[in-house]
Amino acid sequence: MAHNPLAPEWLSPPADANTLADGLWPATAQRAEDGAITIGGVSAPDLAARFGTPLYVVDEADVRTRAADLRTAFDTEFARIGTSVRVYYAAKAFLSTDIARWMVEAGLNIDVCSGGELAVALAAGVEPGRIGFHGNNKSRAEIDQATRVGVGTIIIDSPIEIERVAEAAVRNGVVQNVRLRVNSGVHAHTHEFLATSHEDQKFGVVFEDAPALVAAIRAQPSLAFLGLHCHIGSQIFGVDGFAESASRLLTLHTELLAGGPVPELNLGGGFGIAYTSVDDPTPARRLAAGLADIVAAECASRGIPVPVIAIEPGRVIVGPAGVTLYEVGTTKPVRIGENTRLYVSVDGGMSDNARPALYGAEYSVRLADRVSDAPAALVRVAGKHCESGDIVVNADYLPGDVAPGDLVMVPATGAYCWSLASNYNYLGRPAVVAVLDGGARVIVRGETIEDLLARDAGVSDAAHEATATRSTDNMKETTR
Repeated sequence: MAHNPLAPEWLSPPADANTLADGLWPATAQRAEDGAITIGGVSAPDLAARFGTPLYVVDEADVRTRAADLRTAFDTEFARIGTSVRVYYAAKAFLSTDIARWMVEAGLNIDVCSGGELAVALAAGVEPGRIGFHGNNKSRAEIDQATRVGVGTIIIDSPIEIERVAEAAVRNGVVQNVRLRVNSGVHAHTHEFLATSHEDQKFGVVFEDAPALVAAIRAQPSLAFLGLHCHIGSQIFGVDGFAESASRLLTLHTELLAGGPVPELNLGGGFGIAYTSVDDPTPARRLAAGLADIVAAECASRGIPVPVIAIEPGRVIVGPAGVTLYEVGTTKPVRIGENTRLYVSVDGGMSDNARPALYGAEYSVRLADRVSDAPAALVRVAGKHCESGDIVVNADYLPGDVAPGDLVMVPATGAYCWSLASNYNYLGRPAVVAVLDGGARVIVRGETIEDLLARDAGVSDAAHEATATRSTDNMKETTR
């Protein structure tokens, strides 16, 4: 099949538009004999029939395995250089009580950045000492709550927080462990990174200010300084950016040792995943080995002990283990010159996946309820919102006979899609279903129209009930 000039250069026409590309899908994803995609032993048509669409689906076994494998890889590689690793799951990627429990059972800690995320972690039964609290604008109430419940570490993000955390710790009768977030001047994305003297961003403090701020932290009897923290970006492939950042951090780390102990160094997260067939993320074991070698070499060159290392992966654990299931509503060929793109509109969109609209993120798509030998067609999967930028998949190939009523599935949506979901155009946020060994269960309930109306203070109770009944009846009529 010839390349369609409307397709991006990186997207090649597939030999088979039904194939599930390696590395994009949850570990248990496969085509059943009837052509339907199954995940965790549950078929897409069964999921749609039971839970409706749009629907987030999470492969529980895959999430647990990814978390455990990553922790084992980092434990092994850093034990090789004589230190240990604290692995914090970055809850912003996707958090529910079940997810939090899976992470703890895999040996991970939890990184939160709001009072709401902290509440979810605590509701899941996470030991407070295993929680790290991030954020550039933690409220006084959030800081008070964190110190009161015994959060393990608070990351100081600005000078003003030193006094706020110290006062809260005194008020709650604790000595609070803290890290200081610094900007290393390294910004990384995919396989490239940029190293500068400063970063103009809302997070952290500049290197030059760090020694004075650490001295201020050490001057507070209610604070215990653990070390530095840095985050250099997201969706990072390779270790080069981490190498440059670690070198700069360990220079500062060495300087700080003159004033007292610095037991830890937090290198952050941002490890990338595959969203398309051309993405080539770095495997966890290679990342761990590369980072361990970098830290060992940098510490040896400075003649200092290797500190305890902390990392904060999120996307790399839950992203590949999640998919979103949609139903096709309309298809529309759009001719541009001598070439055609097929628009495939689904029953969700930017309300359940804001990343394409926010970042220009690329995704892939496959028919989920059948296979087809129809010639592949270049498609753009669009949402149902009143926005021209409401695109779920910018470019991929599907069998050209894709039609209304078909189910399609978008892989690699486990991270940030539910977290960024909204009620734009008054669509309810979809449910999240976990699949495992042929079973499926809701781990986050979806929102109904009744749920949305219940927040509107101008709607009477009677109107709530009547509107919800009419809406349910109308939806039943449209599916008959």
